Amino acid sequence: MMSKSKNNKSESFISLFSWALYDWANSAFFAVILTFVFAAYFSESVVQDKTLGSTLWGNIVAASGLVIALTAPFVGAIADQLGRRKPWIGWFSLVSIGATAALWFVEPSQDYIVLAMVLVFFGTIGAEFAIIFYNAMLPDLASKQRIGRWSGWSWGLGYAGGLACLIVALFIFVNVEEPPLGLSKASSEHIRATFILVAIWYAVFSVPMFVKTSDRPRQNISLLEAAKSGWQQLKTSIKNVREYKHIVRFLIARMVFVDALATVFAYGGIYAKEVFDFSFTEVLYFGIGLNLTAGIGAAIFAWLDDKIGSRPTMLISLLGLIMTTSGVLLVTSLNLFWVFGLLLGIFVGPAQAASRTYMARVSPEGLENQMFGLMALSGKVTAFMGPFLVGWLTYWSGSQRIGMTVIVALFVIGFGLLYTVPNAEQVQVDGASSFD
Repeated sequence: MMSKSKNNKSESFISLFSWALYDWANSAFFAVILTFVFAAYFSESVVQDKTLGSTLWGNIVAASGLVIALTAPFVGAIADQLGRRKPWIGWFSLVSIGATAALWFVEPSQDYIVLAMVLVFFGTIGAEFAIIFYNAMLPDLASKQRIGRWSGWSWGLGYAGGLACLIVALFIFVNVEEPPLGLSKASSEHIRATFILVAIWYAVFSVPMFVKTSDRPRQNISLLEAAKSGWQQLKTSIKNVREYKHIVRFLIARMVFVDALATVFAYGGIYAKEVFDFSFTEVLYFGIGLNLTAGIGAAIFAWLDDKIGSRPTMLISLLGLIMTTSGVLLVTSLNLFWVFGLLLGIFVGPAQAASRTYMARVSPEGLENQMFGLMALSGKVTAFMGPFLVGWLTYWSGSQRIGMTVIVALFVIGFGLLYTVPNAEQVQVDGASSFD
């Protein structure tokens, strides 16, 4: 059972669609800055050493992930005391947007390495924290019967937004003979302009959520009082963790399979390049295709989430990921690699979207921000594990195929752990579960 406040809602399509549109806005940062354009620009043009560039890039991602993991639950607990979520989303979004726009000043020179690292660090912190509070809004906006649908739709919209911004960046600014607006290729202005594009994209498409989406009322306490109360609430939650053991088990399972998903995206392009001799352009197209099918999968499986529940949807997705990842590693035909690779993407989105839905359904009333902060912690605390194991197994075996089997193992472990977690419908209001 869930509490009545989570069951009985008068849904507003405009409010929910405006909320979902923020996913479209925010995802541009992850697609263009963290995954494709700026990541490559930093390594090749700023650091000018691919090995050192990869190492420094890994350090940025690890440092920002560590900060998020250590502080997200506490910041979420403070926000729970204050009530409103949109101010938190707004300030963190501004941090990310400002840092992204400032990347324009990172010229293709080693003199700008430190500036680039600092800006990406703060941009990532802002974007990731904004998503925590964005996710926590979902239980207040969607009814119990449609919460899975909206989670999946918004996740799919996020993939679509990231890809749309990436396509605009590539075909208007990057892969053109004559860049627009008189931008100079010699100083990489055509590439640096895409960072301004992302900042504008993020800002513009965030506006509907701030204007049209409803929010909780602000509680009449100061920030200092909220910090003290939030810290006390967080300590109480940790002390009474047995009351939330179903959530703890879910977060451990999610920690494992999200690490596997992150490793797929981190090494997918490398695997395609090393094993199937993909060019950079082909790797880019493969990445676009993978994100496209992930978005389609998230949107389609959203209906299944509401029909059979979040946990069964995640289990089906993990089975699909186990089979398709195994297929990718076993095939030697280029055509079959494309088939299994794109099919894999279909199951990536639902696994992530249904995770958000599950947390929205089982979070105790009044602790949503804190619980989504803990979910952010579970996604970051072992983020190094998959890439570390793949790297060392590849080195030890001398085979990229063997090294990538770590991903299949992590999916299998995640499936096994998730199988012990109760369905959201079995979780009682007080945190007990009939599944134990």
